[in-house]
Amino acid sequence: MTKRPSKADGDSASPLDATLPFELSEAADERQFFAVGKARTKAAGKETKAKDSATVAPETKDDKQAHYHGHRERLRNRFREGGDAALADYELLELLLFRLIPRRDTKPIAKALIDRFKTLGGVLGAPINLLQEVNGIGEAVALDLKLAAALSRRMLKSEIKGKTVLGSWSSVIEYCHSAMAHETREQFRILFLDKRNTLIADEVQGHGTVDHTPVYPREVVKRALELSATAIILVHNHPSGDPTPSRADIDMTHTIIATAKPLGITVHDHIIIGKDGHVSFKGLRLF
Repeated sequence: MTKRPSKADGDSASPLDATLPFELSEAADERQFFAVGKARTKAAGKETKAKDSATVAPETKDDKQAHYHGHRERLRNRFREGGDAALADYELLELLLFRLIPRRDTKPIAKALIDRFKTLGGVLGAPINLLQEVNGIGEAVALDLKLAAALSRRMLKSEIKGKTVLGSWSSVIEYCHSAMAHETREQFRILFLDKRNTLIADEVQGHGTVDHTPVYPREVVKRALELSATAIILVHNHPSGDPTPSRADIDMTHTIIATAKPLGITVHDHIIIGKDGHVSFKGLRLF
């Protein structure tokens, strides 16, 4: 810390003398989890020494009287007594934001997020840069929302890992929808299965543009052989939201089937994920 310049003789003490020993940054963490202690000052003209406190700032009288504290407690009680069914989507989001933004009314922020991204899934699936466009959401909170989304995906993936995929089809669809429905670019994913149709690997083979992903059938088959997979499920998303397969989707699927079959690798299905649903090539009898 640099030493403050001494005052000229005769100058009167200024109320700004007790300045903070740090600079406030406009990019400060909007969650405000921590506060810095006040500077301890000596007699005028002497060097100011300060020590930052690393503890969480105690709740002030104003905090206790803030109108949203009673609202938060009522919302927690509703969730405690009735579970998630007792709350609207924006209210569940509020409960999460309580922890991320403890010293601010989060109800308008939760509503703004739902208004912008339409659904709770849309909020958690939104890119970090778009989340930060909502007033009240900075980088730290946006990252925490993405963490919640990642935890949700891991939970869904655990429901199909090590299990017979064809016997857990609804879980497969839920996982794929969670992982891909809100992607802003096309993503091509492959689920690799063993001879018992148990999931042994789940890999994203490529990313594309808003309406196209390059797929190389030889690379798909090569990777299946490396993993000793005997069957695969192809999955990709349509960022437009409409899961209807294109002619290019159908032709690419047939090429992969023809390449894999001579090597003893079965293509069980090709699933296209949209924001509000999915399409199964097997269900449409496209192969």
